[in-house]
Amino acid sequence: MRTRLLVLLVSVLIGLDGWPADAQDADALRRDLEAMRRQFDRVQQEYRKAMEEMAERLRRLEAAPPTAATPPTVTQAPPASEPLRLDDLVRPRPPFSLYGGRRPGQLLFDIGVVADFIANVTQDNVDRADGGTFFGRENRVFPREIELSLFGQIDPYARGEVRIEAAEEFEDGERELHVGLAEAHLTLLTLPWSTQAKLGFMRSRFGLLNPLHMHALPQPDRPNVLVRFLGEEGLRESGGELSWIAPTPFFLEALLGVFNGDNEEAFGRGSLRHPLLTGRVRTFFEMGAFGAVQLGGSAAGGYFEQPVTVNDFNTAAALELTENHRSILWGLDLKYKYTPESWQHALVTLGAEALMSRRRATVVGDPDGDGVESTEGRRRNRMGWYVYAEIQPWRRWLGGVRYDNTQFPLSPGREWAVEPYLAFMPSEFLRFRLAYKHTERSHRDGFNDTGASARILDELLFQATFILGAHPAHPF
Repeated sequence: MRTRLLVLLVSVLIGLDGWPADAQDADALRRDLEAMRRQFDRVQQEYRKAMEEMAERLRRLEAAPPTAATPPTVTQAPPASEPLRLDDLVRPRPPFSLYGGRRPGQLLFDIGVVADFIANVTQDNVDRADGGTFFGRENRVFPREIELSLFGQIDPYARGEVRIEAAEEFEDGERELHVGLAEAHLTLLTLPWSTQAKLGFMRSRFGLLNPLHMHALPQPDRPNVLVRFLGEEGLRESGGELSWIAPTPFFLEALLGVFNGDNEEAFGRGSLRHPLLTGRVRTFFEMGAFGAVQLGGSAAGGYFEQPVTVNDFNTAAALELTENHRSILWGLDLKYKYTPESWQHALVTLGAEALMSRRRATVVGDPDGDGVESTEGRRRNRMGWYVYAEIQPWRRWLGGVRYDNTQFPLSPGREWAVEPYLAFMPSEFLRFRLAYKHTERSHRDGFNDTGASARILDELLFQATFILGAHPAHPF
């Protein structure tokens, strides 16, 4: 086209140069000029069309995902419509991307540090009774969780995670800084039949909040029902979990766990001869413009060891016994998030979980009135639940409230609490929370014998958390 336009212009110049000025006819010249204008317009249109075609081709090339220069070889399972052979089932599946993109000398794991500090202010009588939210650490500023995380891909088939934790704890009337292993587990990613296995020392994926570490909780403290039924640390066990994603049109995950059972609050036998068994089923639904919801159900069963002291008032003798009882725990949970279009964070988050504990307990008494205590096994069915709601209208500010209501697992009585909180997040690596918690209890349970009352308490909680380096992602 460029050559055509050049020839046209040269021809016109030659023609004009050869015409005598006095021989020109005005009408003929006007016709030639109009013909030349039409030809010039056609050439312009052809150029414009070619430029548009080149721009469209460039747009498609820029929108296409980049292709690796040397893509890793990935063995894919055949489509679901084709029958699976045994060798297809045992053949490794993705993920391969991280391992395939490794460069010589490059580490395949990340390192991160999380620091979580708590300040607690409450009444003097609650302090004397050690009856606050953080047992034995009332009216103190203390490091609740300083965590070093090492995690990443081991090879194309597995990933690993190791967490070392330091925290201030209260044991045997003494406050001390304890350093120990928080988690260390291996996850096998490519097992047959769409299964994965997690082996080692881990937080059991029981319920909604038990898998989360302290700093990752939606509020500064764990809900009361989880602390009462499972202890402040929750279910953190040694063993293994097997998870399976069902081949359904919607997301459906089933999980089975086998652990030692070292939880002193609910499953304290600590032996694979009488293991702690856990199970969980959860599903997840996207509702388009209306948000997303996760539903889950959990169960755990094992043995609980209860120390018992039996007194003979006639001989002033005391007999220390250990009773073993079957313990079962059920749970239902729900979590909902609404994220407006083009938002980077959820505007509204709702969460709820209910637990039911069923176990037998040994009760010591003197039913005959002869001064000799005897033991009697009784069934204890206890329930507890919590619900929370939070709203985040701005990226850096978040507010919410949580309500707790639970029975005591073995003793008579119950407690309820309400906790509004406000969070300020200058970035995704730094967060500050301020909460006020009001708790009322029908009975004193699990406190010391100083005579101080902790049945009604008000607490002010302040939390500061920061992250250095990488950190594993948290679930929905």
